[in-house]
Amino acid sequence: MKTLVLASGNAGKLLELRAMLADLPLTIVPQRELGVDDVPETGTTFVENALIKARHASQVTGLPALADDSGLIVDALGGAPGLYSARYAGSPTDDAANNAKLLQALDGLPEAQRTARFYAVIVLLRHADDPQPLIAEGSWEGRILVAPRGHHGFGYNPVFLDPAKGLTAAEMPPEQKNRISHRALALQALRDQLASSGLLA
Repeated sequence: MKTLVLASGNAGKLLELRAMLADLPLTIVPQRELGVDDVPETGTTFVENALIKARHASQVTGLPALADDSGLIVDALGGAPGLYSARYAGSPTDDAANNAKLLQALDGLPEAQRTARFYAVIVLLRHADDPQPLIAEGSWEGRILVAPRGHHGFGYNPVFLDPAKGLTAAEMPPEQKNRISHRALALQALRDQLASSGLLA
């Protein structure tokens, strides 16, 4: 495996994924550079949506494909926005609108009840019909603030506090976030699978 397609049109995710995979002996290519458009995410779980995206990119390009599906899970909201994190406030996606809707939904809740986590699942398909995709997941525990803080990152980063660091995801420089985030943990698990599978040989 020499070339890997990143099956995402999300600019923020692409930046993170390329940075985290930069040291691997692979040519990493975003799907749009190969003429691949986004595909409807019709799955009912994160892993189903990741598989849909990776399979589509692999079918169009004939190359191995990696896809991530991720979201914010808020305990007080029964797991919402969850699968619909990117489109929580409607389509087209709008980070500021999503954050505003989330803060409104949690308005008045005490700090102890604002627990949440970012969750990511990453899949890698060797080819479109791969019967044994590599699948890895990661979770980042935190809490939702009452107002945004910070200017890094994207999505819900400004309202997601890592209590151990005392920083929101948007206050962390990218290199710090890329060591501890849900996507970082999932990618590390995937890298371990790649190392043991011999796919990078």
